[in-house]
Order: sequence, then structure tokens, then C-alpha cells
Amino acid sequence: MTVETFAATGAASSGITLERKTLKALCRRSDLPGLIYLGKWALALVISGYGVYLALGTTWVWLAALIYGTVLSVPVYAMSHETAHGTAFRSRWLNETVMWICALLYLEEPLHRRYTHTNHHTYTWHVGKDSQISDIPMTFPIWLDEVSGFGLIRSHFRILTQLAAARYTETMKSVIPADEFPRLRRNAWCFLGFYVAIGVAIGLGATWLWWFLVLPTLLGRTVMLLFTVIQHVEMAENSPSILNSTRSCKSSPIASFLYLNMENHVEHHLYPQVPFFALPALHRELKDQLPTPDPGFWRTNIEVLSVVMRRSLGRGTKARTIRQAPHMITDGGTAP
Repeated sequence: MTVETFAATGAASSGITLERKTLKALCRRSDLPGLIYLGKWALALVISGYGVYLALGTTWVWLAALIYGTVLSVPVYAMSHETAHGTAFRSRWLNETVMWICALLYLEEPLHRRYTHTNHHTYTWHVGKDSQISDIPMTFPIWLDEVSGFGLIRSHFRILTQLAAARYTETMKSVIPADEFPRLRRNAWCFLGFYVAIGVAIGLGATWLWWFLVLPTLLGRTVMLLFTVIQHVEMAENSPSILNSTRSCKSSPIASFLYLNMENHVEHHLYPQVPFFALPALHRELKDQLPTPDPGFWRTNIEVLSVVMRRSLGRGTKARTIRQAPHMITDGGTAP
């Protein structure tokens, strides 16, 4: 498919239809659902953070920090993603304020996130075009680097230093308007200064920042990445159809809350203008046109891990319970 004939990946390229009136209603933005979410999230952070406080000085603090970090990190990712789309709130100032706060905690400059994510939707899982694509096919070392969070942290800090030094990559130049680079450079310096200040404060004795911000973020990031890794892994690259490149999963109420209903990931890629609070309704409207969602968070992740381990060991890679692109299935060895 040439650039001249390329159609952005979405509902039209996937052969999915939805009545215009219904889509318009689903796309209606509002501040209230987002504000209610922020209130519930704040309460969950207070409760789980109090668990860390009670566990300080004991070995239980690591489990408490993992729970608190999960409550912190998964919504930070999900809300930074939603605000990058501009759909979390109707009020622009509210959307941008929350985007900045979540971007600081997610460690990615917000405008870079917005533009590269727009590119990801335009060229979903297209090799050489999608700026957010992972290594394909995934093997165990790649999986481990990704879900540990070390790969993402390295990537985010590399991008921040590149932006701060005005060393813009060809990918950046291809997806970000040239007149935005001065803002990105300024933002990168602000972000790096903030992280240095956190490190200095901890070094000077503000250990609460370690227990309530840094350690929980490091621990919770792994859970967050287990949510994101299953969005496209083992699916088809270079396909115009979102149904071939993207995965939706079943979910529990807790996971749906933390993830802002983004387990409906096929639905989100088909109609990215639909706000997070309307995704369940969008799923109900489209379910007869879509593949059955894969199993829940844990079962899908266990299946993915099983596949990538077998691939690394040179064994058959056919998945048992999740959707998988045909070319990802081999009798042994690495998929071509």
C-alpha cells in the first residue's frame, strides 16, 4: 500500500459501520465523567497510599507499594493517553492540565506523546510508519525488557535528552510540526529539571518521595505495561484493518476502572474520538461486527508469555485462547 493510496487505519479501512447519529452521541464530551473518575482515583490513591504508610519499616511495604503503584501507574498511563486524544474532558484547560500532570508521572513529554500517538492511530502497527510499534515478532528477552519497564524508561529519557539538546530524530521530524519543536525543547528541560529535583530531594532526606512516588512508580509500571503489551502483540502488522492488528479483552470492573475502559482497544482504534466513558456503549453498538474479545487481563498475558517463551525456545507458537495473526504461528523457530 503506497503513501498515495493509504487510508488512515480506522473504521473505514476496517469495513466497520456505525450510524452517524449514534456516533455523534457517543462522541459527546463532558467534564463530569472525568471529574468523577479523578475523585474516585484520588480516593483509591489515599487508601492504597495509607497501606504503604502502615507498612513502612516492614517487608510488607514492598507489597503495599506494588498495590499503591498499580493504582497510581495504570491510570497515569490511561489518563495521559486519553488526554493526549483530548477526549478526557470537554474543557480544554482541564484536559491539558491533567495531561501535563500525568505526563510528568509517565515520564514522557506531553506533546511528543500526542503527536506520536496520533501517528500510531494513523498507521496502526505498520512497520516503518507507526512510531509506537514494538519489535515483531516478540521473543522472551524483548518481552522481559518491555514489561520490566526498563525499556520504556530508557526510551523516555533518551527522548527527553534528545528534545532538550534539540537533536530531533527523523521520526520526530516526520510526525511533529516544525514550529512545535521549541515548545517540546522547553518542556523537556522542565521535565528533566523536575526529575533532578526529585533525586536531589531524596538525597537530602525526603525519603517519603522514594516510598510514595519513585518506588511505587517503578513497581506499578510493570503492571501498567502488562496492560499495554497485549494491545497489539501477536497481531498482524501492515494491515489496513484494525480487526487484524488490534486486540480487545474481557475485563473485571477493577481493571476497567484502572485502565479507563481501554480493554475495548479495537473499539478505541476504530473510533478514537469516542471518550473513555462511552467505550462500553460503543462496544455494545459494534459487537456484532467485531471478533469476540480475548480472555481477561491475566489469562491473555499468560498466553502471550507462553507464546513468546515457546518462540524463544524454537517451539511451536500457536496460541490456544487468544487471537493471533496466521504468520505469527510457526511449528518451531522464530516467525518470519
